Amino acid sequence: MTSAPKWFVIALVLLCSAPALAQAPAEVRVGTSGTANTVLALWMAEDAGLYAKHGLKVTMSNMGGGSRGAAEVRAGKLEVMHVGLSSVVQLNQKGADLRTIASLANLIRFGFFTAPGVKSAADLKGGAVAISAAGSESDAVATIALERLKLTRQDVEIREFGDSLKRLEALKAGAVKATMLNEPFATAARDMGLTPIVDLAAERIPWLFSTLVVSQKYLHENREVMARFLRATAEGNYLAIAEPARAKAVLAKGTRVTDPKVVELTYVDFTQMTPLDLAVPRSGAENILAHFPPTVSRKLDDYIDLSVLEALRKEGLFAALEKKYGKR
Repeated sequence: MTSAPKWFVIALVLLCSAPALAQAPAEVRVGTSGTANTVLALWMAEDAGLYAKHGLKVTMSNMGGGSRGAAEVRAGKLEVMHVGLSSVVQLNQKGADLRTIASLANLIRFGFFTAPGVKSAADLKGGAVAISAAGSESDAVATIALERLKLTRQDVEIREFGDSLKRLEALKAGAVKATMLNEPFATAARDMGLTPIVDLAAERIPWLFSTLVVSQKYLHENREVMARFLRATAEGNYLAIAEPARAKAVLAKGTRVTDPKVVELTYVDFTQMTPLDLAVPRSGAENILAHFPPTVSRKLDDYIDLSVLEALRKEGLFAALEKKYGKR
């Protein structure tokens, strides 16, 4: 029997040892807490093909609330969730092993909007307040807004309605007396003649408002995948700043907002609040933990793991992105 030509054997060896990038892309299921501008980095990375460039197949699902999505991460139904740190703290008290690995917004971005006729704390007392879901940032921040009005959660009825769009619709329909709204829904509410009785966004309170969360087990087993995911997401941030027209088009599509004025204000809000380098400031975490009972651990390592992000920083990722896209 004639042996195979040498060139054929070499070709077969090369085929069987194809580089990792030629393999099927790693699947990453990402949940978003709604259709807010805090998702723009993810949308930009997807629109520009950055996830695919890094060998990832990313699918995104709107979970209608951060805490619901975080629970799906715990259950293994999502790899990553776009959610504030409050949900991580809540679920970890119940036995979850979630960790924030990067951040997309480090300030409270909510205004506490009220229905027509609700002009004071007395008008709000006894009424329903809409949140996305129990344990979410809208839930945690509602408590702060009520405190500003010298009210407590016992003075109102807290009701779950899902994401900001659904909460705005409930407010407009008179189903609730107040709710937390961020952009683009805060501008949409103002255009309807609604006003925030408490504007926490204007106070610029440090807060891990929208972070990227994974399970600790998944992170340990998929560090290289998460490094690629953060590389692409960070570039999505820089791209959004460098190309405003493109970013606004992606923002309009993602939020389903067509009014150019609302899109513009929503984009400006993004540019003012977003940490391009995905930084997770200690002050934002500490402010959140201060609103939990003293029995809850104050050790940041129980909720945050920045090892992948720090490795990317040391390898020069953000310096390279600044060189490519310029500084803000």
